[in-house]
Amino acid sequence: MQQRNEMLTWDEVDQLVDHLLPQFDMTFAGMIMVSRGGIIPGGLLAEAMDIQKLLIASVDFPSELEEMQRPRLLAWPNFLMFPEDELLEGERILIVDDVWGSGRTITSVKNRVSAAGGFPYTCVFHFNPYRNLFGTNRPDYFAAITDAFIVYPWEVDRDIQGNILRDY
Repeated sequence: MQQRNEMLTWDEVDQLVDHLLPQFDMTFAGMIMVSRGGIIPGGLLAEAMDIQKLLIASVDFPSELEEMQRPRLLAWPNFLMFPEDELLEGERILIVDDVWGSGRTITSVKNRVSAAGGFPYTCVFHFNPYRNLFGTNRPDYFAAITDAFIVYPWEVDRDIQGNILRDY
């Protein structure tokens, strides 16, 4: 069965932000945006929530070729970029990504924030419970549940006139 694709507009992204904002029942000392998917959602939320301390985490999992040597789900994350522990210790940190699919990336970031003595909270635009590898664990905050492959407006290939070059 072929996976369903859903292409979002900027208006739909604004609706996701509007759906998330009332969910936040606390303030956060900072935000970690998971590169690359969490950069734009994080920026939109940081602006709306007036979060000034913006940090980036970049996580890489071994490629398919490397994973053939060991079970795929046991692959250890490689942190290409991560904030210093001193920036996280004792702080409530909102971790933002675009999608929680398998949950591996955002859970790796959450665990690393906890290990640094911070208090992590996860947030995504879309949660896919059908791909989630972490049982009943789910994002602390999410705007929508989906089983589709989401294409955000910033991911669409366009030419200089704004015409879509690639159809998902």
